[in-house]
Amino acid sequence: MEANPRSTGRLPAAFLTPGSSSFMDFLSDHSPDLLPGRRTLPPVQGAIEAPHGTTIVATTFPGGVVLAGDRRATMGNMIAQRDIEKVFPADEYSAVGIAGTAGLAVEMVKLFQLELEHFEKVEGTQLSLEGKANRLSTMIRSNLGMAMQGLAVVPLFAGWDVDREKGRIFSYDVTGGRSEEHGFAATGSGSIFARGAMKKLYREDLTEQQAVTLVVQALYDAADDDSATGGPDVARRIYPIVTVITEDGFRRLTEAECSDVARSILERRLEQPDGPRAALL
Repeated sequence: MEANPRSTGRLPAAFLTPGSSSFMDFLSDHSPDLLPGRRTLPPVQGAIEAPHGTTIVATTFPGGVVLAGDRRATMGNMIAQRDIEKVFPADEYSAVGIAGTAGLAVEMVKLFQLELEHFEKVEGTQLSLEGKANRLSTMIRSNLGMAMQGLAVVPLFAGWDVDREKGRIFSYDVTGGRSEEHGFAATGSGSIFARGAMKKLYREDLTEQQAVTLVVQALYDAADDDSATGGPDVARRIYPIVTVITEDGFRRLTEAECSDVARSILERRLEQPDGPRAALL
């Protein structure tokens, strides 16, 4: 009689010899109930009140890409959390910023991190940036059932393309549709205002420091017109999360660095409340 793997403390052979480099495919074969999109939701009546992440912005510069997010989470017309983290490293050369249902978004990011780590361990090499963007698209598409019930996740993905030697940005819709953005991008409730700000301030020859300042300016403008986006909170020392990805890898700016940028912007806004002006011609 064959011994039960659970009683012997040994994993089944299938768990030790995965047939796919995709961690999601592995889960689909062995424990599909662990995938967020496979869960059965109870019947929904009325709007679902759950914390939502709001505005994420990104911009490229000659040496890489900057990805940043505000810190506010809302639930209806209430502030659910003032210091939520919405920007996470996906691996050494890429990052994800989340907008949408906060709990599902964080879970999706963790699964995406495992997906990339699993591929690297099985194949012995990293996915290309294009491949990473495609994997994330598949994960978003698998959440479509929940998205149709109001639990949508719409991330922004950015990273350093080792093959092309430049920073790239990818945006998504709730169906997993993927678009590459050139120069700058924004997602979330305040994205229309952030995108408008970046459209007037972006230049192709930005330095890293200027790119960091640009995304914080855009988040400030988004917070100025969108109640769901939180601006720099000097009293509570809550500042946007700003990350930089270059050929040297992922780096998150320290609180002191973010504070310096935010405070310099706030000081200038005392003189020009609507922010810097773009030239007419």
